[in-house]
Amino acid sequence: MTGTVPLPQLIETRTRDLGGFEVRRLLPMATRQSVGPFVFFDHMGPARFVPGTGIDVRPHPHIGLATLTYLFEGEILHRDSLGYIQPIRPGDVNWMTAGRGIVHSERTGPELRASGSALHGLQLWIALPKADEETDPAFFHHPGATVPIVRHGEATVRVIVGSAGGATSPVKTFSPMFYFDAQLPAGSTFELAPDYPERAVYVVQGELSLCGMSLTEGQMLVLPEGSPVAIKASGDARFVMLGGAPLDGPRFIWWNLVSSSRERIEQAKRDWAEDRFAKVPGETEFIPLPEK
Repeated sequence: MTGTVPLPQLIETRTRDLGGFEVRRLLPMATRQSVGPFVFFDHMGPARFVPGTGIDVRPHPHIGLATLTYLFEGEILHRDSLGYIQPIRPGDVNWMTAGRGIVHSERTGPELRASGSALHGLQLWIALPKADEETDPAFFHHPGATVPIVRHGEATVRVIVGSAGGATSPVKTFSPMFYFDAQLPAGSTFELAPDYPERAVYVVQGELSLCGMSLTEGQMLVLPEGSPVAIKASGDARFVMLGGAPLDGPRFIWWNLVSSSRERIEQAKRDWAEDRFAKVPGETEFIPLPEK
């Protein structure tokens, strides 16, 4: 008996307020927790800040995951409990491994706050394999100039994570995965190979046609497994493709904490409430543990 081919799954964006700054959230959702190891997907902006304003995400904890921040426009000043202070600019790949625990803040730097600025980008979380959930925290920053760019027909693809077109990203990961930033001119087509069992396409700008569907800005399509997918741009489009091997079991996600163990989440909640996480040097503010 021949098995049925699973249908693609459409994911619509939901708006979330991060303390005066709204983002569009795609993962996790009630019917889909992850795509490969990616358990969290936020689209930030595009936003414009008048002089004297910006983003201020105060110090907060993470466990069991890695964060990946990638900007199209603007700048974020990253500070963490390991002592790193790093501006993140368009095209850079900012990878922070939380492991057993890290604290960081994300803000608009003083110069851009004074002059006014823009911000547009994506932040994703990658659940670490069970064997690596308690690894030592670490921070890696890859300037945009080190991120490979490949041409695939008329498409321009930046290889943020993984390999494509004979090029490999400098980003070291804990499990097989890919994450590409593609630009495709109107009327042209890109074919995404079935290299990974779980794959998704998210439209940043423009409109795409794939799997017999039209996909517009702010929509994600989780693709069927096992066959190549032709992606056609209805107009000039920018989109990301991501995925990888399935997670090695379900994950509990509460606030900024991710783990395969509910008990570990509860311990991290107590540690934050009782001030046992490391501090971000030079910062005294923090986000309190949510009541719910």
